[in-house]
Amino acid sequence: MDYVLHQAALGSVPRSIEDPIGTNQSNIDGFVNMLVAARDANVARFVYAASSSTYGDHPELPKQEDRIGSPLSPYGVTKYVNELYADVFARTYGLSSIGLRYFNIFGRRHDPNGAYAAVIPKWFAAMLSKDPVQINGDGETSRDFCYIDNCVQANLLAATTSNPEAVNQVYNVAFGQRTTLNELLSLIQERVQALRPDLKIADPEYRDFRPGDVRHSLADISKAKGLLGYQPGYSVREGLDVVARWYVEHLG
Repeated sequence: MDYVLHQAALGSVPRSIEDPIGTNQSNIDGFVNMLVAARDANVARFVYAASSSTYGDHPELPKQEDRIGSPLSPYGVTKYVNELYADVFARTYGLSSIGLRYFNIFGRRHDPNGAYAAVIPKWFAAMLSKDPVQINGDGETSRDFCYIDNCVQANLLAATTSNPEAVNQVYNVAFGQRTTLNELLSLIQERVQALRPDLKIADPEYRDFRPGDVRHSLADISKAKGLLGYQPGYSVREGLDVVARWYVEHLG
């Protein structure tokens, strides 16, 4: 092995609140197992999925890598512990690693099913099934949605960078733009109706806020641009253009 790109975890804030032990076992014990295996195999670079949940209750926007708050969920705790372990393995064993704090990644083939599915695939599936979209809160919660090809670019850059200053760091991986859930709903509706003008889209249903969710999230991606050469090629709208065609083809 030359490079390890470790993307696995037991995802979802609500699931971690329901099952903190399972989340801890997968995301911390499993992560340490991966670090030990990478160390023993003398890999050149260990790149791992960190998370924007690490910022917790820190109120400042945009989110900068060196300013975090207290975690708001067991999931947030596990992802922060990953960063601490990676740092310790770098100092203790010389394992070269980079953590990527993902901000709401979306893309083709994203599973819309299950209690812990992400918002974008769930909403496409609901609209195409003529079911109402369910929105947690008032719809003014905002996120920095990032198309999957931007995420892939960041992984390849992190794995292959020869910049010594870029290694053993964590980076925000996002587009660097905030979109509210109400705005996201309009963007998805426009694309579904353009591809399926025959479809009548149901009115959305607004529900209570979910515990553990942050109100707003926006990434400062200047560090990734400066040290890794990261340049996200897809905006939220451009990513949704691709995703909409895929979901209409496969679910419509």
